[in-house]
Amino acid sequence: MLWLLDYGAGNVASLANSVRSLGYEFKWIQTAEDIKNADRILFPGVGAFGSAMAGLQKRGFVEPLKEYIASGRPYMGICIGMQALFESSVESPDQPGLGVIPASVGRFTADDKKVPCIGWNGVTERRDIGEEGRKAYGLADGEDSYYFVHSFRADATQPGIQDWILTMTQYGDEKYVSSVQKGNVFGTQFHPEKSGRAGLALIKAWLDSTDSAAKDGSKGLLDVSTKPLREQADVDADLVRKGFTKRIVACLDVRANDQGDLVVTKGDQYDVREAEESETTADDRPSGAPEESSETSSSAPVAEPTLPTSTVSADPSEPPPAKRQRQVRNLGKPVDLARRYYDEGADEVAFLNITAFRSTPLHDQPMLDVLRGASETVFVPLTIGGGIRDSVDPDGTKRSALEVAGTYFRCGADKVSIGSDAVFAVEELLAADGKPSGKTSIETISYAYGAQAVVVSFDPKRVYSKSLEDIAEPHRSSAVDLAGPLRSAPDTKLRDDLGPNGERYCWYQCTVSGGREVRDLDVVQLAQGVEKLGAGEILLNSVDKDGSKSGFDCRLVDLVRSSVSIPVVASSGAGKVEDFTEVFKTTGVEAALAAGIFHRKEVPIEDVKKHLVDEAVKIRKV
Repeated sequence: MLWLLDYGAGNVASLANSVRSLGYEFKWIQTAEDIKNADRILFPGVGAFGSAMAGLQKRGFVEPLKEYIASGRPYMGICIGMQALFESSVESPDQPGLGVIPASVGRFTADDKKVPCIGWNGVTERRDIGEEGRKAYGLADGEDSYYFVHSFRADATQPGIQDWILTMTQYGDEKYVSSVQKGNVFGTQFHPEKSGRAGLALIKAWLDSTDSAAKDGSKGLLDVSTKPLREQADVDADLVRKGFTKRIVACLDVRANDQGDLVVTKGDQYDVREAEESETTADDRPSGAPEESSETSSSAPVAEPTLPTSTVSADPSEPPPAKRQRQVRNLGKPVDLARRYYDEGADEVAFLNITAFRSTPLHDQPMLDVLRGASETVFVPLTIGGGIRDSVDPDGTKRSALEVAGTYFRCGADKVSIGSDAVFAVEELLAADGKPSGKTSIETISYAYGAQAVVVSFDPKRVYSKSLEDIAEPHRSSAVDLAGPLRSAPDTKLRDDLGPNGERYCWYQCTVSGGREVRDLDVVQLAQGVEKLGAGEILLNSVDKDGSKSGFDCRLVDLVRSSVSIPVVASSGAGKVEDFTEVFKTTGVEAALAAGIFHRKEVPIEDVKKHLVDEAVKIRKV
């Protein structure tokens, strides 16, 4: 029997779903006795090294786990489940690891890259394991990409780790261990359960080989730790050739329509209702909208047309009839669309919950069901936003942002996205002269689950000006020239993007409540503030560009990206495949997001990726 170890943090639901999808059953380890009696153990891990080890110690799992591994029974660790094998980590220097691998875990430097590392990368075999070895570990031809999300890594040059390295990966100028194997132990730094079909193949290979071992007593897992080392020059060449890829994120704005059903919608400059006086025809019916019923199909009898009854009174003293409520734009069902994007090659899927339920998110059962349903069949990272803040239930029960995030993680989310609450948190940070309180949603979630689990969604709005001098001094340093080059790359010429009255300059003012309320805070202040509080990624929208299909605001993306050391996802404005190439090549941004054009298949994800490949932009193959 397969046993899964849950130490109480992170998204273990995704791994459970991937195991079930492969036809395997499992039990959860509840007690130390379960570890002693287990045939094989799979240890998933999302979060911080210290909280993981503390969780194991609190449950009395540390010593039984060491004894289990020493017994020779199969063990597979994922992310923290691999890092826990090491002696220590600089993330929590006072918290010892299991000490199975005589080496330590360090932190990425941010000199030439963004940290955390969030995205897809290849893996390169350190030893000459051949076709037999690749098949044994589900590595296919060795050309697949896998999903990484971490700030800490095991340096591949450490002397104590050489006998353990199965594969290596390069991020920026750093070469690190992406998987380990020796004897009965196998571990991956990447998340196979979030690495699409390539990741599922790797999990299946381990399950199949260890399953046969458990049944007939055979060795099962192929030990390749004694295979000869490959030439370092060949390894280095593969590391560079494979490399870190850009990400395409498909976003689904989910809300209840006027009939109470959860639907995917998309606004134009944040308005999600159909345009005034519009009529939807069969040709422009939104993707996912219901087809005509059998009663109105071409094969059904056609009823005689009837003239509409007038609702306008002939009495001019009576008030005019009320306007018909504009309907919420319906682009399809959330789980179905998420599955479609997964099949089409999306590297991540983001759900932004914009329903009224977000004031009490733990009572939003439909949205939680959407998340659970998506995680059962969508094996790429899932982000959810909406309602991630301290709140009070209708019955007076207080709910912390950490509790809300934990529920989302247990339902299948990999990251949570915080919106307006982050703006208020940074305002408090600035008012406290830059001293964090330790109590904000960003800080509490980041501490428990790691910075990589916390995304902050920005909704900045342009404030135009004829001159720099007209911009208030606190925001002047973050102003951009709308007729000039990028601030970080003066030689990069962009097309002019002047204001409605020819204004040449602007600064980006932060908004809350879905862009409806402005705050006296600029986008650089927000970006640097959330990074200080512990956020791991920024989702950068644009109120002005939303729905415009005029391309991403590259000046905004460059401004924010050059102000922080954490990854940025560009959003708002995409209208054609060339827009993705432009934002990647011009700004170097780590990921780009789109919604409506993907929903309606105006710009298919496959076409975006094909164009990026043609333009020599590294991207995960579909």
